[in-house]
Amino acid sequence: MRDVIIIGAGGIGCSIARELAKRELDVLVLERKDDVATGGCTKANTAIVHAGYDAKPGTKKAYYNVRGNPMFDQLAADLEFPFIRNTSLVVAFEGDDLQGLYDLFTRGVKNGVPDMQIIDETTLRKLEPNIGTKARAALRLGTGGIVCPYEMTIALAENAVENGVEFRLLTQVESVRPEDGHWVVKLASGEELKTRIVVNAAGMYSDVFNNMISSHKFEILPRRGEYYMVDKTFKDAFNATIFQLPTDKGKGILVSRTVDGTVLLGPTANDIDDKEDTRTTAAGLAEVLEHASMTWNNIPTRNFIGTFAGIRPRPSNGDFWVGEPDDAPNFFNAAGIESPGLTSAPAIAEDIAKWITERLNAKMKENFNPKRKAIPKFRELSNEERAELIAKDPAYGRIVCRCETVTEGEIREAIRRPLGARNLDAVKRRTRAGMGRCQAGFCTPRVVAILCDELGLDPTEVTKFGGESALLTGRIGNRKED
Repeated sequence: MRDVIIIGAGGIGCSIARELAKRELDVLVLERKDDVATGGCTKANTAIVHAGYDAKPGTKKAYYNVRGNPMFDQLAADLEFPFIRNTSLVVAFEGDDLQGLYDLFTRGVKNGVPDMQIIDETTLRKLEPNIGTKARAALRLGTGGIVCPYEMTIALAENAVENGVEFRLLTQVESVRPEDGHWVVKLASGEELKTRIVVNAAGMYSDVFNNMISSHKFEILPRRGEYYMVDKTFKDAFNATIFQLPTDKGKGILVSRTVDGTVLLGPTANDIDDKEDTRTTAAGLAEVLEHASMTWNNIPTRNFIGTFAGIRPRPSNGDFWVGEPDDAPNFFNAAGIESPGLTSAPAIAEDIAKWITERLNAKMKENFNPKRKAIPKFRELSNEERAELIAKDPAYGRIVCRCETVTEGEIREAIRRPLGARNLDAVKRRTRAGMGRCQAGFCTPRVVAILCDELGLDPTEVTKFGGESALLTGRIGNRKED
């Protein structure tokens, strides 16, 4: 009998797992894919720590956004994932109703957002010289920030494992049912697991599990967001994250540097039927370019290095589903967590862990370790630090990914760590090998070789992202031994 089973190892599930790791509890996380942070929500979002100005006052979105935002400073320091408070600007352009900025300011005040001000065009252009020619004014939000969502999630998961939480990957949950005062979680394999508490953090599929056991039903509606990525040559084009006035479909097309120096343009907000459809489309990318051009004149399209799309789990009621249905005791939802879910995750995790602690009368661990050491980033080290690292492990002196200056040592450590990388994309999320200008054109063969060496694989067994995504299908001849 487990104490807690968490369904889903995205940003929300891993936040809850790490928070529960502070307690004397037997916690198991189940994830249907082969790695954490692989859902269309966690690995493919805008990577913004939102200030909380736009959520409707009184909603759970507003509450958890504003509460979660200040938690990032300590969390990033403890877990060593990149986080920058670069501020946010909501810009009104020629033809926009400036009243919209004042309405957002008023909403931010009601939500308890600190450090807000409306700035005029002159001030705006001093802060952002490259802002579009039609920009007229902006709402400045000093608490806005940027983060890497998958690095954050991996860090949370690693720290949870180091503090006793168990993860089972490639484990599909088929159903949940109550039985004699506990829950039975049935897997697609036929195995049945018993637990006192279930946490539903299943992202796009959280409605499926809630609706199995509660009369308080909801629907998760997929909304696809498409993006362009610009090479880090333009990392200094803007200082803040630049939003446009929001619409009923979200915060609109933004322009923002990432913590790694590339620049994001997007996302769109198109409702679709398929919860797994993360395709980019010609129409969607054209929409991104059209709207982003208001923010950034003469966008350097020659420096686009990639496109991608993510899926937002839009709840049918328009708000987060957080908490315990009154007809399903010991079943806790963390569902419908769309934007600003990333920002809200630490606060949501704190509340759910508190409720579970009270329910199970759990004690806090005396030996909980809140710290997690990140993989050294060779590209960010001084020459002295590089020399010291190479002296300890010569693999750090061999560059594998030239675009991002990622070393063999980093890749091997990414594979060896708790919940270590098992495919090309998993290595990429942990090290950025393959994320640069050539998009893995040069480093792929070497990364494949390292995966084979570390995991005892044949090259034909190495995949891009698990499943049937093999990179190589066979050999064209036998290599002659020298």
